[in-house]
Amino acid sequence: MDFDIELEHHEDEEEHVLLTPEQREQIISLGSITPAHGKHLIHCLTIIGQIEGHYLLSPQTKTTKYEHVLPQLVAIEESQDIEGLLVLLNTAGGDVEAGLAIAEMIAGMETPTVSLVLGGGHSIGVPLAVSAKRSFIAPSATMTLHPVRMSGVVLGVPQTLNYFEKMQERITRFVVENSNISPEQLRELSFNTSELVLDVGTVLEGEKAVELGLIDELGGLKSALKFLYKLIENPE
Repeated sequence: MDFDIELEHHEDEEEHVLLTPEQREQIISLGSITPAHGKHLIHCLTIIGQIEGHYLLSPQTKTTKYEHVLPQLVAIEESQDIEGLLVLLNTAGGDVEAGLAIAEMIAGMETPTVSLVLGGGHSIGVPLAVSAKRSFIAPSATMTLHPVRMSGVVLGVPQTLNYFEKMQERITRFVVENSNISPEQLRELSFNTSELVLDVGTVLEGEKAVELGLIDELGGLKSALKFLYKLIENPE
């Protein structure tokens, strides 16, 4: 895969390369990049596909590995050079505890953070989207809210149901604390039985997610970067 982009030629035919070898390797290995020639030095982190937790998913599945993301967040927070973090989301969900771990890390950062939902921010992608200091969603993007689900062998005992209830409460509490949606609205949307054919829950388009207070603003990359620069230049 070749990311070299020739921008222009001067008389000496010198090539201007947009990405360095280190940046290309960063994109290929971790799905992130730290551009060096922008208005401010920001780190761009992508969260795509399935959030992979303690168990490996199939090679055919696009994944975001939490063991790759957590150290990056520590490095960003400790860096004296990186001024802000832009999180790009297009995820179908995945491991609940891994997703919550990443979301809690982002929410606890002092570094200015902005999230942008592109395509979809479904399931555990919802806490990830609201974890930043400001969240954006593209008009064409959607978000799916539904109760906690588990695949594989499940014991049919009261303790299992109790575990599900506690996990659902953890997710609800985090989303409510990091957005402007009420717990009653969130539960109603998550347990809606009239919209999805084979599941329980609700699919929200970008405009509706903002209207309900789940996401802060409707916008794209330009809007997200503009607000991130504002956070950097005018810290609260």
